[in-house]
Amino acid sequence: MPRFFCIFDPSGTSGDSFSMMRDYSLSAKQWGAELTLKAYTDEELVAKDFKSGKCDATAITAIRARQFNNFVASIDSVGGIINKSQTKTIITLMANPKLAPDMIDHGVEVAGVLSLGGGYLIVNDRSINSLQKIIGKRLAIFDNDKAGKTIIEKVGAIPVTVTLSTIGPLFNSGKIDIIYLPAMAFKPLDISKGIGANGAVVRFPLVAVTYDVLIHPDKFPDEYGQKSRTWFAATLDRQMANVNKIEKGIDERYWEDIPPVSAQGYFQILRESRISLVKQGIYDKKMMGILKKIRCRNEPANVECSKNDE
Repeated sequence: MPRFFCIFDPSGTSGDSFSMMRDYSLSAKQWGAELTLKAYTDEELVAKDFKSGKCDATAITAIRARQFNNFVASIDSVGGIINKSQTKTIITLMANPKLAPDMIDHGVEVAGVLSLGGGYLIVNDRSINSLQKIIGKRLAIFDNDKAGKTIIEKVGAIPVTVTLSTIGPLFNSGKIDIIYLPAMAFKPLDISKGIGANGAVVRFPLVAVTYDVLIHPDKFPDEYGQKSRTWFAATLDRQMANVNKIEKGIDERYWEDIPPVSAQGYFQILRESRISLVKQGIYDKKMMGILKKIRCRNEPANVECSKNDE
């Protein structure tokens, strides 16, 4: 019996994510699952259809997947992963059989974790290059992003609630000053319009944006989830190559580096926010511990590595 696999891709059936899922469906046949693919450009709708049982499997961003599995979705914590080497480590780890129990929650199983690259701050004025200059600016927050609210409160910005369908038009029409998105959303949402001649994509990833494949395990053969997670980990080089291609496809004139002093300020704010969000139950404590170990293995001289408060 065919299983309905509902896939969020802002570019629909022509998108890179949908293309990868086509290839995935061929391997799924070998594991005993016949997948019927359906593309969605509305992520809220696909999450609802999966939750209601209209879809047997889905592929959505972590911000929507958090309601089903907070452990995996917490990879997308602010400042949790700060470079591509660390991204490779955590994505590979998600296929480790030792973590299989953490992949199941709310009757849903995580069958794969993919990288969509960094979530970058995008501003309509490139002089917004420090925490002080964010104060009073209109900053987009996704309608279901509880973590974002904490960050915005800390930096003193004015929150403007958005969805994936409204963030582009609001930024491009000048109704929002700052947004954050992965590079893959730049062209589909026509973000260059909002950047104009004065804005920029700040080369400082706030989060490592991930994309989760979820299944209702009772609709799939035994061991399907582990085989699936292993398949996605094996495609990591393809995922990273796609991210690199998309980021390089953004004209260099749009990119802006921030001063090292400002970067340190961001790191401190993000660290304080993670600690607060764990206490609020928004981020998963076990995942925060894993991410810290990865950061400190990668950059042992970081100040946080000598502290025990995260």
